[in-house]
Amino acid sequence: MDAQNIQVPAQWDRHGLPAWSFFSEEMLEAEKEQLFRRHWQVVCHVNDVPEPGDFMAADLVGERALVIRGKDMKVRAFHNLCRHRGSRVVAEQSGNCKSAIICPFHGWAYNLDGTLRGAAQPQSLPDLDPVEMGLKPIEMEIWQGFVFVRFKEGPQPSVAEIMARFDDELAQYDLENLVPAPGSFWAEEIKANWKCVRDVDNEGYHVAMAHPGLHDLFGANYHDEPFTDGTSRSLGQFREGKHRLWSVEAYHKVLEAPARLDEDHKAAWLYVGMFPNLVFGFYPDSVIFYHEFPVENGKTIQRGTTYRHCDEDRRMRLARYLSMRIDRITSKEDEQLIEWTWEAAFSSGFDGVVLSDLEYGVKSYHDKLREIFPVLDGDEPPEGMLLRENEKLLSEAAR
Repeated sequence: MDAQNIQVPAQWDRHGLPAWSFFSEEMLEAEKEQLFRRHWQVVCHVNDVPEPGDFMAADLVGERALVIRGKDMKVRAFHNLCRHRGSRVVAEQSGNCKSAIICPFHGWAYNLDGTLRGAAQPQSLPDLDPVEMGLKPIEMEIWQGFVFVRFKEGPQPSVAEIMARFDDELAQYDLENLVPAPGSFWAEEIKANWKCVRDVDNEGYHVAMAHPGLHDLFGANYHDEPFTDGTSRSLGQFREGKHRLWSVEAYHKVLEAPARLDEDHKAAWLYVGMFPNLVFGFYPDSVIFYHEFPVENGKTIQRGTTYRHCDEDRRMRLARYLSMRIDRITSKEDEQLIEWTWEAAFSSGFDGVVLSDLEYGVKSYHDKLREIFPVLDGDEPPEGMLLRENEKLLSEAAR
């Protein structure tokens, strides 16, 4: 407890967010706008699009992102939105556009750098400037090979600045040279408010009870650190001795960590969270990310993938398969917990939560939310008044 709670004060508010915030439609729409459109969102890794014309697409809170590599080998990000009638210019999640991006609606063509190559039946249209009528760019940043986009201007600094405190620790994972594990992109629908996902994910208190695989792997060697400057860190170091579950025992026996990892990370899983919804997992055998997006109250999409090391051999590939298996089982276990916590907000018997010191990460995340939405400190505003009340509170706090 002492080691795990070194950053936890002696006295603190153990209440979570108000129940109304988990089913308010106005709150959800405000979160989509202020959190998901105005904060950095990861789409893929540059090695997901290694060749000219290779693309990755992602649908996030009503926005459509397209990441594509040009003929000049530069990676760019655009709205997946034809300038003619707004159709998707690529329909698939990934693929290759060869020499041009062709809208499937009317056949407007765009060069791989996003400029308009030509409209179908141009004689029926006025002259179109290829730049002005090109695909609309999205703000993009590449951090350690990972491609982030931001749909609207927001409060965060660059991803590099946000993640700077982990630079030394993460350098040993050779992130820029990761390559996608075939067929590893996944997406799941969860029947809950998205904040329920974060609340479960921001604490390891439940690991011993709810995740037999993780507990078998880590034992007591797991701890969380609270959110600091928009990021969090958790570390699970593998316990010694024989493991009860065959997949965990096999993983422990098969794994030979890369020589570039130091002693603290050769036998450990490191998790780094980035506000508002992203988690990276750095394993000896692979690197993962996952994040969730609200669709509506009671419907959240969680999306993730796995990357392998470029020098992976057969033994490492087996270790990666086993770690992915442990991960997927853990994810399904979390889905049930998330949905149960969502159901609680509707119960007449629910009067809030009492957080353990081991759940201080949940509180520190809630505090970050309250910085943007101070309205979360009180009762639900009258219908139609949430944004106005929140702006008033932000103005008062700025004085």
